[in-house]
Amino acid sequence: MPYTTYLVEKGASHSFVAAAKPPTVTMPRIKALMTGSLPGFVDVVRNLNSPALLEDSVIRQAKTAGKRIIFYGDETWVKLFPKHFVEYDGTTSFFVSDYTEVDNNVTRHLDKVLKRGDWDMLILHYLGLDHIGHISGPNSPLIGHKLSEMDSVLMKIHTSLKSKERETPLPSLLVLCGDHGMSETGSHGASSMEEVNTPLILISSAFERKPGDIRHPKHVQQTDVAATLAIALGLPIPKDSVGSLLFPVVEGRPMREQLRFLHLNTVQLSKLLQENVPSYEKGSHPAPAQRPTGTAQKG
Repeated sequence: MPYTTYLVEKGASHSFVAAAKPPTVTMPRIKALMTGSLPGFVDVVRNLNSPALLEDSVIRQAKTAGKRIIFYGDETWVKLFPKHFVEYDGTTSFFVSDYTEVDNNVTRHLDKVLKRGDWDMLILHYLGLDHIGHISGPNSPLIGHKLSEMDSVLMKIHTSLKSKERETPLPSLLVLCGDHGMSETGSHGASSMEEVNTPLILISSAFERKPGDIRHPKHVQQTDVAATLAIALGLPIPKDSVGSLLFPVVEGRPMREQLRFLHLNTVQLSKLLQENVPSYEKGSHPAPAQRPTGTAQKG
Protein backbone atom coordinates (compact mmCIF):
# COMPACT_ATOMS: atom_id res chain seq x y z
CA MET A 1 0.00 0.00 0.00
CA PRO A 2 2.52 2.65 -1.15
CA TYR A 3 0.14 5.63 -1.09
CA THR A 4 -1.14 4.80 2.38
CA THR A 5 2.42 4.20 3.58
CA TYR A 6 3.45 7.62 2.31
CA LEU A 7 0.55 9.27 4.17
CA VAL A 8 1.44 7.42 7.38
CA GLU A 9 5.16 8.22 7.21
CA LYS A 10 5.19 11.73 5.72
CA GLY A 11 1.62 12.93 5.13
CA ALA A 12 -0.84 14.98 7.20
CA SER A 13 -1.97 12.03 9.29
CA HIS A 14 -1.97 10.36 12.68
CA SER A 15 -1.73 6.58 12.84
CA PHE A 16 -2.51 4.21 15.70
CA VAL A 17 -2.71 0.54 16.57
CA ALA A 18 -6.24 0.19 17.96
CA ALA A 19 -6.92 -2.78 20.24
CA ALA A 20 -10.28 -4.46 19.68
CA LYS A 21 -11.76 -6.31 22.64
CA PRO A 22 -13.00 -9.88 22.09
CA PRO A 23 -15.26 -11.06 20.54
CA THR A 24 -13.44 -10.00 17.36
CA VAL A 25 -16.36 -10.40 14.97
CA THR A 26 -17.91 -7.69 12.84
CA MET A 27 -21.14 -6.62 14.53
CA PRO A 28 -19.73 -6.07 18.05
CA ARG A 29 -16.75 -4.25 16.57
CA ILE A 30 -18.94 -1.86 14.56
CA LYS A 31 -20.86 -1.19 17.79
CA ALA A 32 -17.61 -0.48 19.63
CA LEU A 33 -16.40 1.89 16.89
CA MET A 34 -19.64 3.87 16.78
CA THR A 35 -20.80 3.79 20.43
CA GLY A 36 -17.46 3.66 22.25
CA SER A 37 -18.95 0.98 24.55
CA LEU A 38 -17.90 -2.62 25.13
CA PRO A 39 -20.25 -5.15 23.50
CA GLY A 40 -20.54 -8.56 25.15
CA PHE A 41 -20.29 -12.12 23.91
CA VAL A 42 -24.08 -12.25 23.39
CA ASP A 43 -23.33 -10.15 20.30
CA VAL A 44 -21.54 -13.14 18.75
CA VAL A 45 -24.95 -14.82 18.55
CA ARG A 46 -26.45 -11.70 16.99
CA ASN A 47 -23.60 -11.26 14.52
CA LEU A 48 -25.40 -13.07 11.66
CA ASN A 49 -28.76 -11.40 12.28
CA SER A 50 -28.03 -8.00 13.79
CA PRO A 51 -30.95 -6.18 15.41
CA ALA A 52 -31.25 -2.40 15.20
CA LEU A 53 -28.84 -0.67 17.59
CA LEU A 54 -30.70 1.20 20.33
CA GLU A 55 -27.63 2.59 22.11
CA ASP A 56 -26.43 6.14 21.57
CA SER A 57 -23.86 6.33 18.78
CA VAL A 58 -21.93 8.69 16.53
CA ILE A 59 -24.35 7.72 13.72
CA ARG A 60 -27.41 8.64 15.81
CA GLN A 61 -25.88 11.92 16.96
CA ALA A 62 -24.88 12.79 13.38
CA LYS A 63 -28.38 12.11 12.05
CA THR A 64 -29.94 14.14 14.89
CA ALA A 65 -27.63 17.03 13.97
CA GLY A 66 -28.86 16.88 10.37
CA LYS A 67 -25.76 15.25 8.89
CA ARG A 68 -26.46 13.43 5.62
CA ILE A 69 -24.86 9.97 5.79
CA ILE A 70 -24.29 7.63 2.85
CA PHE A 71 -23.25 4.00 3.31
CA TYR A 72 -21.97 1.29 0.94
CA GLY A 73 -20.71 -2.12 2.01
CA ASP A 74 -21.33 -4.80 4.65
CA GLU A 75 -25.09 -4.88 5.25
CA THR A 76 -24.51 -5.27 9.02
CA TRP A 77 -24.41 -1.45 9.15
CA VAL A 78 -27.82 -1.20 7.49
CA LYS A 79 -29.29 -3.63 10.04
CA LEU A 80 -27.73 -1.78 12.98
CA PHE A 81 -28.73 1.67 11.67
CA PRO A 82 -31.87 0.99 9.58
CA LYS A 83 -33.17 4.58 9.28
CA HIS A 84 -29.99 6.62 9.49
CA PHE A 85 -28.67 6.71 5.92
CA VAL A 86 -29.99 9.01 3.19
CA GLU A 87 -28.63 6.46 0.69
CA TYR A 88 -27.20 2.97 1.08
CA ASP A 89 -26.28 -0.20 -0.77
CA GLY A 90 -25.60 -3.18 1.48
CA THR A 91 -23.58 -6.24 0.46
CA THR A 92 -23.92 -9.64 2.14
CA SER A 93 -20.97 -11.22 3.90
CA PHE A 94 -22.56 -14.67 3.67
CA PHE A 95 -20.72 -15.76 0.50
CA VAL A 96 -17.19 -15.92 1.91
CA SER A 97 -15.79 -17.32 -1.36
CA ASP A 98 -16.53 -14.00 -3.08
CA TYR A 99 -13.76 -11.45 -2.60
CA THR A 100 -14.16 -9.59 -5.90
CA GLU A 101 -17.78 -8.60 -6.58
CA VAL A 102 -18.36 -7.91 -2.90
CA ASP A 103 -15.85 -5.03 -3.14
CA ASN A 104 -16.70 -3.96 -6.69
CA ASN A 105 -20.25 -3.36 -5.45
CA VAL A 106 -18.81 -0.71 -3.12
CA THR A 107 -16.22 0.86 -5.44
CA ARG A 108 -18.67 1.23 -8.35
CA HIS A 109 -20.41 4.04 -6.44
CA LEU A 110 -17.26 6.07 -5.76
CA ASP A 111 -16.78 8.09 -8.95
CA LYS A 112 -20.31 9.49 -8.80
CA VAL A 113 -20.64 9.99 -5.04
CA LEU A 114 -17.28 11.77 -4.70
CA LYS A 115 -18.41 14.36 -7.26
CA ARG A 116 -21.65 15.04 -5.42
CA GLY A 117 -22.06 17.64 -2.71
CA ASP A 118 -25.19 16.26 -1.05
CA TRP A 119 -23.58 14.32 1.81
CA ASP A 120 -21.65 15.04 5.01
CA MET A 121 -20.43 11.55 5.91
CA LEU A 122 -19.56 8.62 3.64
CA ILE A 123 -18.99 5.18 5.19
CA LEU A 124 -17.54 2.29 3.17
CA HIS A 125 -17.11 -1.23 4.56
CA TYR A 126 -15.10 -3.53 2.27
CA LEU A 127 -15.28 -7.30 2.85
CA GLY A 128 -12.84 -8.77 0.31
CA LEU A 129 -9.74 -8.81 2.50
CA ASP A 130 -11.63 -10.58 5.29
CA HIS A 131 -12.99 -13.16 2.84
CA ILE A 132 -9.54 -13.92 1.42
CA GLY A 133 -8.34 -14.56 4.97
CA HIS A 134 -11.14 -17.04 5.57
CA ILE A 135 -10.44 -18.83 2.27
CA SER A 136 -6.66 -19.05 2.22
CA GLY A 137 -5.16 -17.27 5.25
CA PRO A 138 -3.12 -14.09 5.74
CA ASN A 139 -0.16 -15.33 3.67
CA SER A 140 -2.23 -15.91 0.54
CA PRO A 141 -0.85 -14.32 -2.67
CA LEU A 142 -4.33 -12.81 -3.07
CA ILE A 143 -3.72 -10.57 -0.03
CA GLY A 144 -1.14 -8.39 -1.83
CA HIS A 145 -3.45 -7.76 -4.78
CA LYS A 146 -6.34 -6.86 -2.47
CA LEU A 147 -4.20 -4.46 -0.42
CA SER A 148 -3.08 -2.79 -3.65
CA GLU A 149 -6.74 -2.42 -4.67
CA MET A 150 -7.59 -0.87 -1.30
CA ASP A 151 -4.62 1.50 -1.61
CA SER A 152 -6.01 2.73 -4.94
CA VAL A 153 -9.43 3.27 -3.36
CA LEU A 154 -7.90 5.32 -0.54
CA MET A 155 -5.89 7.39 -3.03
CA LYS A 156 -9.03 8.09 -5.09
CA ILE A 157 -10.98 9.26 -2.01
CA HIS A 158 -8.12 11.30 -0.56
CA THR A 159 -7.38 13.04 -3.86
CA SER A 160 -11.06 13.92 -4.28
CA LEU A 161 -11.40 15.28 -0.74
CA LYS A 162 -8.28 17.43 -1.15
CA SER A 163 -9.59 18.97 -4.37
CA LYS A 164 -12.95 19.72 -2.71
CA GLU A 165 -11.22 21.54 0.15
CA ARG A 166 -10.38 24.37 -2.26
CA GLU A 167 -14.11 25.20 -2.30
CA THR A 168 -14.74 25.08 1.46
CA PRO A 169 -12.99 26.56 4.52
CA LEU A 170 -13.46 23.38 6.59
CA PRO A 171 -10.95 20.51 6.26
CA SER A 172 -12.19 16.98 5.62
CA LEU A 173 -11.33 13.92 7.69
CA LEU A 174 -10.57 10.51 6.18
CA VAL A 175 -10.50 7.56 8.59
CA LEU A 176 -9.04 4.19 7.59
CA CYS A 177 -9.59 1.35 10.04
CA GLY A 178 -10.28 -2.35 10.45
CA ASP A 179 -13.04 -3.79 12.59
CA HIS A 180 -10.85 -6.74 13.63
CA GLY A 181 -7.61 -8.49 12.74
CA MET A 182 -6.88 -11.96 11.39
CA SER A 183 -5.29 -15.00 13.02
CA GLU A 184 -2.49 -17.02 11.46
CA THR A 185 -5.14 -19.29 9.93
CA GLY A 186 -7.17 -16.36 8.59
CA SER A 187 -10.01 -16.58 11.10
CA HIS A 188 -11.09 -14.15 13.81
CA GLY A 189 -13.31 -14.04 16.89
CA ALA A 190 -10.82 -14.80 19.66
CA SER A 191 -8.19 -12.72 21.48
CA SER A 192 -4.83 -13.44 19.83
CA MET A 193 -2.59 -10.43 19.14
CA GLU A 194 -3.21 -10.78 15.40
CA GLU A 195 -6.99 -10.73 15.91
CA VAL A 196 -7.24 -7.79 18.32
CA ASN A 197 -4.70 -5.38 16.79
CA THR A 198 -6.24 -3.23 14.08
CA PRO A 199 -4.88 -0.31 12.02
CA LEU A 200 -6.36 3.15 12.58
CA ILE A 201 -5.25 6.07 10.41
CA LEU A 202 -6.74 9.57 10.54
CA ILE A 203 -5.89 11.75 7.55
CA SER A 204 -6.66 15.47 7.31
CA SER A 205 -5.04 18.66 6.07
CA ALA A 206 -5.70 19.94 9.60
CA PHE A 207 -2.88 17.68 10.83
CA GLU A 208 0.01 19.84 9.65
CA ARG A 209 3.31 18.00 9.47
CA LYS A 210 6.75 19.48 9.00
CA PRO A 211 9.54 17.63 7.14
CA GLY A 212 11.30 15.20 9.47
CA ASP A 213 8.32 15.01 11.86
CA ILE A 214 8.37 11.29 12.72
CA ARG A 215 5.14 10.06 14.27
CA HIS A 216 5.26 6.54 15.64
CA PRO A 217 1.88 4.76 15.82
CA LYS A 218 0.55 4.87 19.39
CA HIS A 219 -1.36 1.97 20.92
CA VAL A 220 -4.93 2.97 21.74
CA GLN A 221 -8.33 1.34 22.25
CA GLN A 222 -10.83 0.83 19.43
CA THR A 223 -13.45 2.39 21.72
CA ASP A 224 -11.52 5.70 21.53
CA VAL A 225 -12.73 6.19 17.95
CA ALA A 226 -16.30 7.21 18.88
CA ALA A 227 -15.27 10.04 21.23
CA THR A 228 -12.69 11.30 18.73
CA LEU A 229 -15.10 11.27 15.79
CA ALA A 230 -17.82 12.97 17.83
CA ILE A 231 -15.51 15.81 18.86
CA ALA A 232 -14.13 16.13 15.32
CA LEU A 233 -17.68 16.44 13.94
CA GLY A 234 -18.85 18.84 16.67
CA LEU A 235 -21.28 16.25 18.08
CA PRO A 236 -22.01 15.08 21.63
CA ILE A 237 -19.95 12.05 22.63
CA PRO A 238 -22.19 8.92 22.79
CA LYS A 239 -23.31 8.71 26.40
CA ASP A 240 -22.16 5.10 27.00
CA SER A 241 -18.71 5.61 25.49
CA VAL A 242 -15.79 4.52 27.65
CA GLY A 243 -13.26 5.90 25.18
CA SER A 244 -10.81 8.77 25.40
CA LEU A 245 -10.17 11.48 22.85
CA LEU A 246 -7.13 10.55 20.74
CA PHE A 247 -5.13 13.54 21.90
CA PRO A 248 -2.55 13.70 19.06
CA VAL A 249 -5.46 14.59 16.76
CA VAL A 250 -6.04 17.92 18.57
CA GLU A 251 -2.46 18.76 19.63
CA GLY A 252 -2.15 21.29 16.82
CA ARG A 253 -5.17 23.26 18.00
CA PRO A 254 -4.96 26.30 20.30
CA MET A 255 -4.56 25.40 23.99
CA ARG A 256 -8.03 26.76 24.83
CA GLU A 257 -9.62 24.38 22.30
CA GLN A 258 -7.57 21.42 23.52
CA LEU A 259 -8.77 22.03 27.07
CA ARG A 260 -12.38 22.38 25.92
CA PHE A 261 -12.23 19.06 24.04
CA LEU A 262 -10.70 17.29 27.06
CA HIS A 263 -13.34 18.85 29.31
CA LEU A 264 -16.16 17.53 27.08
CA ASN A 265 -14.68 14.01 27.28
CA THR A 266 -14.14 14.27 31.04
CA VAL A 267 -17.71 15.43 31.75
CA GLN A 268 -19.15 12.62 29.61
CA LEU A 269 -17.03 9.94 31.35
CA SER A 270 -17.87 11.39 34.76
CA LYS A 271 -21.61 11.14 34.02
CA LEU A 272 -21.14 7.57 32.86
CA LEU A 273 -19.38 6.72 36.14
CA GLN A 274 -22.04 8.38 38.25
CA GLU A 275 -24.81 6.47 36.49
CA ASN A 276 -23.11 3.05 36.58
CA VAL A 277 -20.94 2.96 39.70
CA PRO A 278 -23.04 3.48 42.85
CA SER A 279 -19.99 4.15 45.03
CA TYR A 280 -18.67 6.85 42.68
CA GLU A 281 -19.06 10.37 44.00
CA LYS A 282 -17.66 13.46 42.41
CA GLY A 283 -14.96 14.86 44.65
CA SER A 284 -14.97 11.88 47.01
CA HIS A 285 -11.47 12.69 48.30
CA PRO A 286 -11.09 13.35 52.07
CA ALA A 287 -11.84 16.96 52.93
CA PRO A 288 -8.88 18.97 54.25
CA ALA A 289 -8.69 19.48 58.01
CA GLN A 290 -10.59 22.57 59.09
CA ARG A 291 -8.80 25.32 60.98
CA PRO A 292 -10.38 25.91 64.45
CA THR A 293 -12.60 28.94 64.57
CA GLY A 294 -13.59 31.17 67.48
CA THR A 295 -12.56 34.41 69.21
CA ALA A 296 -9.78 34.92 71.66
CA GLN A 297 -10.58 36.82 74.82
CA LYS A 298 -8.28 38.26 77.39
CA GLY A 299 -8.77 36.65 80.74
